Amino acid sequence: MGTHGMDFAGQVVLVTGASRGIGAAIARAFARQGATVAVNYLRSHEAAQAVVRACREEGGDALALQADVTSPPQAEALVAQVVQECGRLDVLVNNAFAPYSFDPERRVPFERLAWPDYLRQYEGSVGAAFHLCRAALPHLQARAQGAIVNLVSDLVEDPVVPYHDYGTAKAALVGFSRHLAAEVGPLGVRVNCVAPGLVHPTQGSSATRASFREALMAATPLRRLARPEDVAGPVLFLASSWGAFITGQVLLVDGGRVMR
Repeated sequence: MGTHGMDFAGQVVLVTGASRGIGAAIARAFARQGATVAVNYLRSHEAAQAVVRACREEGGDALALQADVTSPPQAEALVAQVVQECGRLDVLVNNAFAPYSFDPERRVPFERLAWPDYLRQYEGSVGAAFHLCRAALPHLQARAQGAIVNLVSDLVEDPVVPYHDYGTAKAALVGFSRHLAAEVGPLGVRVNCVAPGLVHPTQGSSATRASFREALMAATPLRRLARPEDVAGPVLFLASSWGAFITGQVLLVDGGRVMR
């Protein structure tokens, strides 16, 4: 990873689901450190182009690439396109997930859930990470260095609200990440997870009522919710040479609400 700590100059970073929210903040943060960022998006073409412009204003380079990362051929084509256009791949950030609304009042209780609800979230979390890791690993291993960062949730440690299908899929993504870390560690590739608490504002949290957000803040030592920018720093840290001896870990980024 070089000896420059957080300096990603010359490195190529792929961030999935990066047209808005947490993904967009992560893309901008990598660009600020000199990276070339591939901004993956599903439908929001205009938003993705705006993130590309922001990345360039931050001093990095960027390109927007459309792909449904839950589709194996599209995930494969996405990674191939990144390597073709940018010449290499150093960091993969799996941030995309199946659409989900974080609304405690309208969440589906266990007795009304169907198994396909779980599978849909599993496809979005573990499935997308699986397809992208399969496509990206040959490129990361080629230099015997590289980092994968998977976005999970502090719900994997403490289900403050039982979002059954979403939380179970994220817990599975932690297991996936640790097993992969054990396998690719000897090849010089690191795999870690960042677990945010509720992040506001994002599209997923827009339906969360103010009274619940305030209760969550009161239960958080730092007395506020995460902003998308709060999640970006820990992702960069884990992908950088400062995190060179860290793999298989889950870094909780939730203002201290859950302590492990």
